[in-house]
Amino acid sequence: MAPAMTQPFELPHFYMPYPARLNPHLDEARAHSTEWARGMGMLEGSGIWEQADLEAHDYGLLCAYTHPDCDGPALSLITDWYVWVFFFDDHFLDMYKRTPDRAAGKAHLDRLPLFMPLDPATPVPEPENPVEAGLRDLWARTVPSMSVDWRRRFSVATEHLLNESMWELSNINEGRIANPVEYIEMRRKVGGAPWSAGLVEYATAEVPAAVAGTRPLRVLMETFADAVHLRNDLFSYQREVEDEGENSNGVLVLETFFGCTTQEAAETVNDILTSRLHQFEHTALTEVPAVALEKGLTPAEAAAIALYTKGLQDWQSGGHEWHMRSSRYMNKGARPSAPWQLQSGPGISAAAIGALLASAAQERLRAYTHVPFQKVGPSILPEFRMPYRLELSPHLDDARLRLVAWSHRMGILEEGVWDEDRLAASDLALCSAGLDPDATPEALDLSAQWLAWGTYGDDYYPLVHGRRRDLAAARLTTARLSQCMPVEGEPALVPANAMERGLVDLWARTTAGMTADQRRTLKAAVDTMTESWVWELSNQLQNRVPDPVDYLEMRRATFGSDLTLSLCRMGHGPAVPPEVYRSGPVRSLENAAIDYACLLNDIFSYQKEIEYEGELHNAVLVVQNFFGVDYPAALGVVHDLTTQRMQQFEHVLEHELPVLHDDFALSEAGRAALDGYVLDLQNWMAGILNWHRRVDRYKAEWLGRRAHGFLPDRAPALPVQLVS
Repeated sequence: MAPAMTQPFELPHFYMPYPARLNPHLDEARAHSTEWARGMGMLEGSGIWEQADLEAHDYGLLCAYTHPDCDGPALSLITDWYVWVFFFDDHFLDMYKRTPDRAAGKAHLDRLPLFMPLDPATPVPEPENPVEAGLRDLWARTVPSMSVDWRRRFSVATEHLLNESMWELSNINEGRIANPVEYIEMRRKVGGAPWSAGLVEYATAEVPAAVAGTRPLRVLMETFADAVHLRNDLFSYQREVEDEGENSNGVLVLETFFGCTTQEAAETVNDILTSRLHQFEHTALTEVPAVALEKGLTPAEAAAIALYTKGLQDWQSGGHEWHMRSSRYMNKGARPSAPWQLQSGPGISAAAIGALLASAAQERLRAYTHVPFQKVGPSILPEFRMPYRLELSPHLDDARLRLVAWSHRMGILEEGVWDEDRLAASDLALCSAGLDPDATPEALDLSAQWLAWGTYGDDYYPLVHGRRRDLAAARLTTARLSQCMPVEGEPALVPANAMERGLVDLWARTTAGMTADQRRTLKAAVDTMTESWVWELSNQLQNRVPDPVDYLEMRRATFGSDLTLSLCRMGHGPAVPPEVYRSGPVRSLENAAIDYACLLNDIFSYQKEIEYEGELHNAVLVVQNFFGVDYPAALGVVHDLTTQRMQQFEHVLEHELPVLHDDFALSEAGRAALDGYVLDLQNWMAGILNWHRRVDRYKAEWLGRRAHGFLPDRAPALPVQLVS
């Protein structure tokens, strides 16, 4: 960056409540990493770096700031990992992005997992370049002291970090700027912070396997990642966007999405960064202790999580300090909003510190200030982008009749939550008829019954447990529902209420021909949905409007998206390999479709949820709360995002899936099956839009007549009272 260049925006006040500390073994790590990089062939003769480049980057300083408490050998090993990952990035840029040579880049990436075997005794190939040589050496030095569970998680994070370089390469080739949701998701993988979190475990304490996959630990890692990446985007905007022509930068993404100035986009990025750190703290203080108790962790295991959490905090403050000192970044005027640093600065008055503290408190409290049950009037419905044609099953009318009979048999219409009028207002058979227009009558019935069961449950949790403010009963309900889904032939729970009866019935009929692995996948999808309802209830009891990123990601779970996708995939048999479903393009396609449907639902259900139910989990309300704007302005943001998610679906379909066919060398049968799955997603979106437009569930007239609440004299008993 030329010294004479003017910064494109003034850096904002950063929320950083943790002091940066420097590891005393810095010089040892610097010296070791220089010799290690030379030994791996990364310096003289590599064509990528000279020793002067490595010294200027000073990854030893980065690691000494971000891992202040580990010993000398551990700091040296961690520094070697960072030298390797930055060398990989520069090597990939020089060899494949500048060309650009996609085929060669993919071949290079495909070999790297071979150097990360879960069993260190497994032979690995001979390295063909410094990237492979460095990875082989680092893996062999790191994994002996870590569990197989950690190795698996860290290898996946490393593969994501490497493979999503292809996503950046594709966007550069097309001159494409991602939408905000896509960007946050992909930045986690490309930016490498989940990978960094794995090295925090190495430096501090390993996360117990029993909780490593739970929501609280996932949110700790994801909020850490988002804050690290968004901070980097602010510091690196000038170098990346103005100097290098890069388009993967959060400030540029928001500039483009909102059509605002660079300064306004930078301030918004910082607001999101702050919100992610607040979410980190909220999760660490409320959700982590709860999951530790739920999983029965020992004191030593709980202490390990505390050390890991502190390690992530150290990384935040240390990374910030490195950005402020590094010549690599735009850092003129950079300062955190941290009183412990401001107190020692010249000219900082007590009044200024008080104002900053008041501002930070106001930001944190904003999420808790919504007044529920405000009268908002009928939902405003904009024009929705829908490029796919609606088709309806010819068996719709009969499915409606059979759904009523099934709901009575299960007791869904006898518990005081629903009656036939409410079931008819939801018309779930209409939704199924659009989702799967070619279904047999039996398949259509099963689909409609799953939708009715899930929609009933979504109404049941806030009405039964929320009105009674009984989180313990909600957790018991969720645990019992999980027991209604046996995987290995064990007997199902004896059902005690309508939700349990419905799930036992649906599970038995749906899984009759499934393998154990397919049952496990489906069970996990249902568990994800029911557990997300407890998350919603917890926020409701705190009167807490969720963080925007956390909301969008949890919305997929509360909407039952994993359940829908599991059922769709199983309809296409084994012709599509599992690794194709796990690939970036397919996940991107799915998430775009899911978000389109979820945001669509929030727009239609705004009056129902905000005015009649006192709900906090609605994207329009989340935007209102976060940006401090009115309903029409927030609706405009959500509608724009809905449109962009549909456009992303179309983009992946046109540009990324054809490449995926070639990358995985899919057979004709595999391509046909994947095309059928894409058609299912298209039908899903078209059917859901049609359903929202036609049903009474979200219409002002019906809501005014049937304001949500228990049916007269029919409030259901709690499940805990039904269990002997």
